[in-house]
Order: sequence, then structure tokens, then C-alpha cells
Amino acid sequence: MRNVFKNFLPYKKTVFMIVILLVVQAYCMLSLPQYTSDIIDTGIQNKGQEHIVPSKIKSEDFEQAKLFMNDNELRLWDTAYQKSDDGKTYDLKADDDELSKLDDKLLVPLALSYQFEKMQEKSGEASVKNSDENASATENTSTMEAEVVALKEQIGKAREKLEKTIDKVGEKTVKSMGMAYAVDMQKKAGVDIDAMQKSYLWSAGLRMVVFSFLMLVVSVMAAYLASGVAAGIGRDLRSKIYKNVISFSNAEMDKFSTASLITRSTNDVQQIQQVSVMLLRMALFAPIMGLGGVYKVTQTGAKMGWVIAVALVVIFFIIALLVLVAMPKFKKMQVLVDDMNLVSREILTGLSVIRAFGREEEEEKRFDEANQKLRKNQLFTNRVMTFMFPTMILIMDVLVIGITWVSANRIDMGTLRVGAMTAFISYSIQIVMSFVMLTVMSIILPRASVAADRIDEVIRSKSSILNPKEPKSLPLNGEAGVANGVLEFEHVSFRFPGAENNAIEDISFTLRPGTVTAMIGSTGAGKSTIVNLIPRFYDVTEGSIKLNGVDLRELDLKELRNQIGLVPQKGTLFSGTIASNLRFGNNEADDVQLKEAAEIAQALDFIEEKADGFDSSISQGGSNVSGGQKQRLAIARAIAKDPSVYVFDDSFSALDMKTDAKLRKALSEKTKDASVLIVAQRISTIINADNILVLDEGRIVSSGKHEDLLKTCDVYAQIASSQLSNKELGIEEA
Repeated sequence: MRNVFKNFLPYKKTVFMIVILLVVQAYCMLSLPQYTSDIIDTGIQNKGQEHIVPSKIKSEDFEQAKLFMNDNELRLWDTAYQKSDDGKTYDLKADDDELSKLDDKLLVPLALSYQFEKMQEKSGEASVKNSDENASATENTSTMEAEVVALKEQIGKAREKLEKTIDKVGEKTVKSMGMAYAVDMQKKAGVDIDAMQKSYLWSAGLRMVVFSFLMLVVSVMAAYLASGVAAGIGRDLRSKIYKNVISFSNAEMDKFSTASLITRSTNDVQQIQQVSVMLLRMALFAPIMGLGGVYKVTQTGAKMGWVIAVALVVIFFIIALLVLVAMPKFKKMQVLVDDMNLVSREILTGLSVIRAFGREEEEEKRFDEANQKLRKNQLFTNRVMTFMFPTMILIMDVLVIGITWVSANRIDMGTLRVGAMTAFISYSIQIVMSFVMLTVMSIILPRASVAADRIDEVIRSKSSILNPKEPKSLPLNGEAGVANGVLEFEHVSFRFPGAENNAIEDISFTLRPGTVTAMIGSTGAGKSTIVNLIPRFYDVTEGSIKLNGVDLRELDLKELRNQIGLVPQKGTLFSGTIASNLRFGNNEADDVQLKEAAEIAQALDFIEEKADGFDSSISQGGSNVSGGQKQRLAIARAIAKDPSVYVFDDSFSALDMKTDAKLRKALSEKTKDASVLIVAQRISTIINADNILVLDEGRIVSSGKHEDLLKTCDVYAQIASSQLSNKELGIEEA
């Protein structure tokens, strides 16, 4: 898992910005249910009234409200209002901070006043007047005082009862009575309630629009930045893989199959990219939403957190079951993708051989077997994931039904408001969805973790062929008394990694400028192994190889390989033009040098026959030229490089005898100042070599000129006689 998260380190500033944007997005999203609740409770039910104190109240109602207040509340009430010029009404003069304080301090007396007002409306009695105003009535003063005392006792009992109700159900339910009181008082005082309600609804709706738009903007910005980070991570990983793989020796290439390397640099990197986006968008957003939702739920006062807790327990149980079942399949999937790519690559690259041997049906079965294994694995995991989402939707639907069921009873009892229920449902769904997102990530992350580990394995693998810390300079042009292009093998032995026996053993010979050294032997004798040691595709196990008197392991790799013109057994061409392929080893080669190299390699004729000449296109792998043309272009590429050592690894096998002879004759003129090593299977190719090395079972069994070897080396004589007649070999028949 660590390998997944360490990819974000170069983008930590961008990730921090994404976190900020996600916090803003979550804040906006969590604000919307509260606005919906306010629109229902305040905008619709309370006619847009936000506070329990009326903005305007008639004088008699103002005085009547005092009956239910204690001394501290009376001081607040009197301070909050000022009498109008006509003396018929009182106008509110408190600011927003004071209004919040008044809501808290005057809730009980104003709720009692509202209840008393409704009782009066039901009984049809006249409003209670202040004791000073009642003194002018015709009733006896002592009787009035007794009624006032009785009324105060009733008010005290009602107040005590109301305070207990507040402790039980909370302030919000009782506060609705206070707001209803304010609406009634304002209506009696001549305030346009409809206009006030419309103003509130427009204001709340506009705020919802602003928050929704802001949420859209920050969401798009977060998605844009997250996509950029994921794309950057993919680019970085592909670059690291490529740079590391390009430096691999043959030993590392043998360790990682080509199909596996392709999978790791494509499919595995794509997995990391997809998960990176989801981590930045979902994994970071989910806990912010979850924690914010929990906080908002506590603010609704619905007191139904146990319903969410039950839903989360069920979700965790289902997710744990699914993870337990699906996790092994997710981990296996990347290996199956590797196998699939391996079979596909083998079939596509060997298609001509498959057709030649009539193996189409067998190979189709082999492909189908790998394909079916991957299909079954993916089908299983997809079904598990498909099952999970409907289950989560079902749980959320049941959750909504449960909340509505419980809320309906509480609303009927007057202990819960409709808006609070709506907000609670919205927050509950957001909390559940947050946990669902986290659990989805917990399922996807393991597969990405496997991909990240596979990529990291390639990146951490270092080539066994390394540049020396302090490379020596290569003596050139006769410096230090050493001729340029002298290549010496001194008691060289080599064993492949993991092998029990040496592939070659105690090999010693010297390549000198102006001479041609040939190497011949049966298949598996070690010829190509020796060739691979020269440019340090492998390092020797024992002994040493020296160029111009310096051990190859002490030379800079680039400097060493610049001195070697290698033509491998399989002539590989790259997509581009003929000219770009010939300049592959020497970007500075001009048209004259390219023409000379093509002429020596006997490739000029077919190049000039093409309409675009040297600018003619070459398809990937050289698929639009014949085998012989491909081999001649590969030889011309090495000649254009103008190296000090030429190595031809069975590079004339696709040429006819006439072309082979003409090429070697032209090549001898070009390479008179360079060392030449020719590995061949045909005696005719090496018959005129200055020195022929005969290999058998990894050892040099003999060396010398053609005529001498025919007489002294049985292995060479057997190879020669199997290819040429006695007359061609110059042997007189008995």
C-alpha cells in the first residue's frame, strides 16, 4: 500500500489544494439540507419569521407579554423596543447579536404568551390587561388583586411545565411556538406577512443557488487537479519504468518477461492512475463528508443517531463479507493479465510458424484457456461489485423508511419538526454514502497495491551491468602504444544467472585492426554468448575482456558501445525511414556516408528503386521489407556508425552466395583499419578469414586458417564437408 501513496509525494502541494477544495465542496453540500430544513420550517411553517421576538407589536400586546416575564426578562424586553410616534405600537431596535440573545432568554415567556393568546381565542374572552389599566375598571380593587395573584400562580405552574418540556424535547420544537407568536403579533400590528415570507424564501433559495454553484466550481476544480495529478503519476511511472528497463542487461530482461514488462508499464500503470483519481476524489472526500454529516446530525436535534448506527453496522458486515470473498480474486487478476499478454504476444509474433505447422486450433485453445481464466476471475469480481451497490441502495432506502417512521410519531407528538426530519434524512444518506465510498476504496486499493508493487519491483531492479564509479578513458589512435580496435579475450568463462554449468569456458583470442576473425561451431556452442559479452550485455564470470588494453568493466558503457558496430542475428529495424534507421548509431552521418554504407551492404540498388529513396518509410519491425533487405540495412547501419570493432553475429544468413561474396569484398575495404569478428554457420562466409575459431561445447577446440583447420580439426572438417563438396574445399578425391 505504501507504494501507492508514495507516488503522491511530488504533488503534495496540489494534493493540499485538492483537500482545501474538497472541504469547501463538503461545506457547501452539507449546508444545502439545512437550507431545505429552514425553508420548510421557517419559510413555510413560520411564514419566514426567523426570531421569536416580533419586529413590530401593538402596545396592548407588548404589555400583556410582560405578565409572563420575570424581572431580568422584563428589562430585556423593555430595552429591545422603542415606542412609535403614535404610541400604538412598539418597534424592535435590537441588532442580530441581541436578537439571538433575546431568542434564548425570552423563549419561555413568549411561548407562554402564545399559549395564553390561543386559549383566549378559543374561549372568546377579552385580552388580559395590565393591572394599572384594569384599575380604572368598575371592578373592586381587592377582587382584581386576588385575580392577579391567581393568574401569577397559574403562570408559574405553566412556566415550570414548559421548562420541563424544553428539557425533554429541546428548544427547537418550543421555539416554533415563539415564532408563531411573533407572526401573530406582527400581523396584528399591520406587518405584511406574505411579503416577509416571500422575501425569506427568495433569500434562502438564492443562497442555495450560490452554494450549489460554488460546489459545482470547486468540484470541477478538484476533479481537474486530481486528474492532472493522476496523469502525472502515470507519466512519471512510465518514464521510470522505461528509463530503468532501457538500462537492463540481458540478465534482467531474462528475469522479467517482455509480456510482463508491457503489462506493468500499461495495465498496471493504468490501475494506479484510476485509483489515484479515486483516492483524491473519494477517499479524501468521504471522511470529510462523514465527519461533517455526523456533526450536522447532532445539530438537527432529531436524536435518532441510533438509526444511522444500525445501518452502518449492517453495511460493515456486508462489506466485510464481500471483501473476504473478492479480495483473493483481485490479487490474482494481475497475474492472469500477465499470462494473457504472454500468450497473445507469443501467438502474434509467431503467427507465420503457427500457420506453417497448422497449429491454429491448438493455439486458439491455448489462448481461449488463458482468456477464460481471466474472464472467470473478472466476472466473479464484477458480480461481487454489482451485488454491492444495489445492496447499499436497499440499505439507504430502508434507512429513509425507518427515519420517516420514527419521525412521524415524533412530529405527531410535537417533539420534532418536518424540516429537521428532512435534514436528518439528507445527512444520514450522506454519512452512509461516505462509508460506502471508503469501503469501495478498500476493495479497489488491494488490486492497485499489487500493481504498485509490481511496478516498484521493476523500478527498484538495478542492472547488473553498471558504469564504473571512475571510468577510465579509452586510448585511441595508438595512445599508450596500443592500436585502436584491439579486443582481447583472456581466459574468459561465463555462466548464466541460475545456471549450474558455464556456457563458455577459458576462451582466449585477440581481434586486431585490419584482420578478420571468424567463429564457427555447432548450435549451442557459445558463439552468441561470446558476442553478447563484447558490448557488455552480460559481464564475464571469470577472466577479462580488454579493448585497447583496458578492461571493458572499467570503461564508460556509452564510450565502449560507441566503438562497437554490432549486427545481431535478428536484424531489427524501427519505424521511420531508411535514413533514420541507418543513422541509428550515428546521428551525424551525412547523405554521402549513408550512401556509402548502403553501397557496401549491397542495399543501394533496392533503396534507389524506391520512389522516395532513403526517405522511404520503414514499418514497425521492418515488416515492409524482405528478410535479406532487412539484414542488409542492419549491416549498413553498423557501417554508417564507423566503429573500431565490427561484430557480425550470423548476419549474412539471409543473403544469397553472390550478394554475400560482393558484400564481404566491399566490406574488407571499409574495415581495413578496424577489427572484424564474424560469427557464421556457412563455411563460404568465413573461408577467407585471417583466423577462424572453432567452438564446441563452450570451448575453443582449434583456431587457424581454413586450409589448416581442414587438416587439423575434425569438428571443422565435419562442418565443412557437410556444406561444401571436396572439390569446393580443394580436397582431392581418392
